[in-house]
Amino acid sequence: METKLDEIADGIFRLSTFVPGIAPPAGMTFNQFLVLGDEPLMFHTGLRRMFALNRDALRRIIPPERLRWIAFGHFEADECGAMNEWLAAAPQAIPAHGQTGVMVSLNDFADRAPRILADGEVVDLGGGKRVRFIDTPHTPHGWDAGVLYEESSGTLLCGDLFTQLGNAPALTEGDVVGPAIKAEDLFRYSSLNPGMGATLRRLAGLAPRRLALMHGPSFAGDGAGALRALAEEYDRRVAGAVTEWSEAKAAA
Repeated sequence: METKLDEIADGIFRLSTFVPGIAPPAGMTFNQFLVLGDEPLMFHTGLRRMFALNRDALRRIIPPERLRWIAFGHFEADECGAMNEWLAAAPQAIPAHGQTGVMVSLNDFADRAPRILADGEVVDLGGGKRVRFIDTPHTPHGWDAGVLYEESSGTLLCGDLFTQLGNAPALTEGDVVGPAIKAEDLFRYSSLNPGMGATLRRLAGLAPRRLALMHGPSFAGDGAGALRALAEEYDRRVAGAVTEWSEAKAAA
């Protein structure tokens, strides 16, 4: 395996490792994102066993010890498995996440005291880069789920939203909703709940110009439209599940 580097927006780099053994022959990418600034931030740490690959790739941009923030979408191995390895490599870095993730997981897991990010809180990274944390509980999964929005570039760091298979180019203007629906049909990775549509429409209100996917290509274009389309799909699935439950209850 190798980790590839691409600048998907001004000062935002995608570190991408393709793993062919997942749902062969399609495979899947595992992506981390570096946001430059006076206090550089990494969103996702990658799997612990991928740490050396990602560290060596990052060194082609900045020394790892320059990192000041480590963040991610939710507590899961591919999101934050290598957190402590990164904290050791970057002695001044701070792990940061929402209140639920910190209280339930990071206070125990992280080797350095984590910073709680409030919903809507903005962290100024310097150099014109500002990231806003947004709570997205159970969307697509994990009660501690959240995303980051980099304001200057209009980039939404999506976590597991829009997950798809394959090894597409780093940046696309094509469809990211259809492939995400296919992946949902295969993996059933989303925690269907009545609030999903509203959560995604809230993100659409940011009108992002880039969607940085953890599993799949980054998207350039009408991010709000893609988020609304995904919201409609989840609304349809939730309504279908409610109907099935009602019919089963009536037949019991």
